[in-house]
Amino acid sequence: MHPLNILLVFMIIIVHSKSQIPVLIPHLPSLPPLPTIPRLSDLAFLQNVDYDITAIFQKVQTFYKSLPSTVKEDALLAVSELVRKYGYPCESHSVTSSDGYILTLHRIPSSKNHQRDKLKPAVFVQHGILSSSADWLIPGPGKALGYLLSDAGFDVWLGNVRGNRYSRKHVWLNTKEPKFWDFSFHEIAVYDLPAMIDYILNQTNQENLTYIGHSQGTTVFYVLCSEKPEYNDKINMQLSLSPVGYMNHLLSPLMHVLARGEVPLGILASLIGMNEFLPNTKFLAVASHYLCSDISVTQILCSNSYFAMCGFNQRQMNSTLLPVIMAHNPAGASTKQFLHYAQEIKSGKFRQYDYGSVENRQKYNRSVPPDYKLENIVAPTYLYYSRNDWLSSEIDVNRLAARLGNLRGKFLVSDPKLNHVDYLYSINAPEVLYKPMLMLMKSSGLVDL
Repeated sequence: MHPLNILLVFMIIIVHSKSQIPVLIPHLPSLPPLPTIPRLSDLAFLQNVDYDITAIFQKVQTFYKSLPSTVKEDALLAVSELVRKYGYPCESHSVTSSDGYILTLHRIPSSKNHQRDKLKPAVFVQHGILSSSADWLIPGPGKALGYLLSDAGFDVWLGNVRGNRYSRKHVWLNTKEPKFWDFSFHEIAVYDLPAMIDYILNQTNQENLTYIGHSQGTTVFYVLCSEKPEYNDKINMQLSLSPVGYMNHLLSPLMHVLARGEVPLGILASLIGMNEFLPNTKFLAVASHYLCSDISVTQILCSNSYFAMCGFNQRQMNSTLLPVIMAHNPAGASTKQFLHYAQEIKSGKFRQYDYGSVENRQKYNRSVPPDYKLENIVAPTYLYYSRNDWLSSEIDVNRLAARLGNLRGKFLVSDPKLNHVDYLYSINAPEVLYKPMLMLMKSSGLVDL
């Protein structure tokens, strides 16, 4: 989850939870503002933007075109253009889920240094919430995991789940209809992942593939193999970066405000969007002024928004990437995805969506939603975690690990300051994370390289 976007939700929460502000502030170190982040006044056009995500992306692109030439061109390029810019081939594939969502897979079939006609093992890489396949490319060749996997000899497939900027079509619904957005991470897991995995295996004529996920990309894998255990045989190994299953020991003070439930979820949904996750911009303008002025006690939350959600690691943050990150994110999500995670935090469970006792009885034949059967996950699974990841705590990772049916490894990342989004963007991610991962993939005997 990207803090530059999700912080908007918690600005709203704090407005409704003023009593918790003194609790939050002591946990946030005093850091200087990040000068490369545009000031709120520079983003004034967002106040009058409509809820058409296409229009929003057009306005964001216009905004970045007005920035100095030092801003990377990468902020303006779609994924396929971004990959080709650096000399790698890129394909776009459309996949239709069994419930009608039309999804886009981006494929890097070979690198600049490998032949295309050689059969390469397929690796499927899945992004987190509010994100897209761009996550695995933003740092660029030699640094981003997508390029490193290609250079290592893999046939790289980058997923895009329903509702993000590359997967906003449906056979009979459109994005203006509430029904289009009636999904949480559960539906992504049981509909999107099977469609994409089966398509990749069919296209590559392979029996199984390697699955790599970050944040929600790990959540949906656990749900898939719990609910559809036949998919375990289609995964030769799974690598979880910042595993998110259980969530009741999160370190993020902002998340704990949500966990206390001081803001009813219905009110929260009405503010951030009843269907698609998109904050009410007029409300946000007021909240931003209230929370981000120099005299506000919460100004520290705004000036350090990159770290306030995910953990502090200023040393490894490549600030020059911020315009690129912000141009590609948020990529789209449903409000129901966030509400499902909020339920997980509050309940301390890893279970299906809670519709309330009456509807639960209709849907599940019980008053409370069923837990996911993590013991069904028998695909070889490897967990990568960090003690400075405020959205995936070591206690919760250990609880998850104890229930997995075939845990092959649990690795504490060597950088003690690695935070939740450092798995994607940090300066040292290739050294402390990606190279050890690639060594494991090559030496495990599970992948035929």
